[in-house]
Amino acid sequence: MKYTLIYHKKTIADKDKLIAAKLIDKAEQLCNDLAVNPTLPNSKKLYRDLVGKYSIRINLQHRLVYEIFEKEKIIKILSMWGHYE
Repeated sequence: MKYTLIYHKKTIADKDKLIAAKLIDKAEQLCNDLAVNPTLPNSKKLYRDLVGKYSIRINLQHRLVYEIFEKEKIIKILSMWGHYE
């Protein structure tokens, strides 16, 4: 079953940065992949301040950080720019 993606308001500015850095296609593909399988093999479960959240690399510098709401079949995209910010 496919998950619904919800974007945090911070990701609006992140998308503009991704467009400028020519990384938007990669980020959108990752979002589409997450909608089908939120625990992709290269995703990483986070800890400390970000416990319960996951990340996946967009490139060496930037990560897509998200939270899974399994019961509701929702993935909330929290950040798409930076390294766990």
